[in-house]
Amino acid sequence: MNNLPFEKLTPYRLRTFVPATINWGDWSQIAPLFDALDQRVLANDADREQWLRDWSELSAALDEESSRRYITMTCHTDDAAAEKAYLQFVEFIEPQLKPRQFALSQRYVAQPLTTPRYEVFNRDIAVTIKLYRSENVPIETEESKLGQQYQKLAGSLTVQFRGEEKTLTQMSRNLEEPDRALRQEAWELVTRRWLQERENFDAQFDQLRQLRCQIAHNAGFDDYLAYIFRARRRFDYTATDCRQFHDAVESEVMPLLRQLQANRRRQLNLPALRPWDLVVDPLNQPPLRPFSTVEQLSTGAQEIFQRVHPDLGVDYRLMREQQLLDLENRKGKAPGGYQCTLNEARVPFIFMNAVGVQRDVETLLHEGGHAFHALARREEDLLAYRDGVPIEFAEVASMSMELLGGEHLDVFYNPEDANRARRTHLEQIVTILAWIATVDAFQHWLYTHPNHAPTERAAAWVNLRKRFGGDVDWTGYEDARANLWHRQLHIFLHPLYYIEYGIAQLGALQIWANSRREKSGALAAYRRALALGGSRPLPELFAAAGCRFDFSAATLRPLMTMIRQILELPA
Repeated sequence: MNNLPFEKLTPYRLRTFVPATINWGDWSQIAPLFDALDQRVLANDADREQWLRDWSELSAALDEESSRRYITMTCHTDDAAAEKAYLQFVEFIEPQLKPRQFALSQRYVAQPLTTPRYEVFNRDIAVTIKLYRSENVPIETEESKLGQQYQKLAGSLTVQFRGEEKTLTQMSRNLEEPDRALRQEAWELVTRRWLQERENFDAQFDQLRQLRCQIAHNAGFDDYLAYIFRARRRFDYTATDCRQFHDAVESEVMPLLRQLQANRRRQLNLPALRPWDLVVDPLNQPPLRPFSTVEQLSTGAQEIFQRVHPDLGVDYRLMREQQLLDLENRKGKAPGGYQCTLNEARVPFIFMNAVGVQRDVETLLHEGGHAFHALARREEDLLAYRDGVPIEFAEVASMSMELLGGEHLDVFYNPEDANRARRTHLEQIVTILAWIATVDAFQHWLYTHPNHAPTERAAAWVNLRKRFGGDVDWTGYEDARANLWHRQLHIFLHPLYYIEYGIAQLGALQIWANSRREKSGALAAYRRALALGGSRPLPELFAAAGCRFDFSAATLRPLMTMIRQILELPA
């Protein structure tokens, strides 16, 4: 298993329904477990609760098997055996699981548990029943396979830079170098490599778009946007609310972003900012280099989490001891970073591509927040509540940890550089809010214009970057700007999954604002909210953490004011 520690993991709860030994790649061993659940007599609520626990046990074991294969594949995209194992599960097991899970959902709905504990579960099950179509199962399988091909292609891209082969992630370090000619050389080299594959990326997306539109049509929806809002369980906000967020970013965030860009241009003494000028320190200080080895990164993160709260230090030590981290960047590893919960062992796994930059520290803090969220809900035996946290709140857990942990960056830096890193992070939050608005608005356009041509798609993207990109000069690199969306893996792998980051960022900023006023109370509320898992509706989770669930200008304005004050910028 490529040195991954899965063989050492055991179920958090002793299995009482699923056999201790089973081949999860053999459907003939799995089917009898679904048969047993189908045929069990449910005479009363006690029977139904036990049946639900057994269903959760089976689902958790299957989900963990899927996660193990996914993790192994993304850690080693150049390993043919890992790819084969992942695709075997996707092609031969998951398509058979979906109708059996649907049948159990139908059985539950016929005799539901009606106590308040099951309010959210019942709501979610009802959506599952409404959306399921057997004809979509093979289409969803094909969609997963295409997504894997995107990861394989993106993860394989390398360039020759000054005599050495480099991954595109490794090349990102050069954008922090004070030498402007070097930055431009590196940026152009990476950009050309992405553009060499633009036809492939466009073709992959066109296939995905066609599949997704067919899924929506089969489920009785006019377009995929309407379908995915229901499929993503967006009960508490609408597409109109998302457009309100776009408008709020334009009115409240963009003035601050342009102010930051103007300061950067002046500090760099440039007539205009170019794409390779957006990451370097504007005072031309050397790049922040918080660590040189992933062990230094991991050890430093241990100290930060310990300082934020001793229990978080214990949680992270558990992950290190159980080897639930793959932090280094290397050739053949999928791009990006994620936290994936192994739902039977009830432990998190963190995947990322560290190359020695400050963003790596922020990524580990971010994924650490997800990991702590997973561990906070270990005692919940209903998988739907343990694993079904609304993404909008799951990202509050992670983004809050970036800010809370960021107060302890002296672990990696002297005080001056720690302040510089924190300031840069706040500037990045302003930038990412604008990027989130771009990506979400773009995806709204993609699926409400289902018959668009690639040229129309590129034009729509460019128009949105004019709205949300600020004051950057792309003259001579128009093709690069028009195809920049190819780098956003969510558009390929997780359609319409991006606004969640914007909603969550507002929650995280509110938690941080609360902690600046009263640290212990804010952290206690944060951790109480994490322990709720997915058992309560989204607005209640935000309220438990001490946040407003609102992403209009009224919420954005005071948060941008706070950032402006911390950065000592004029109003």
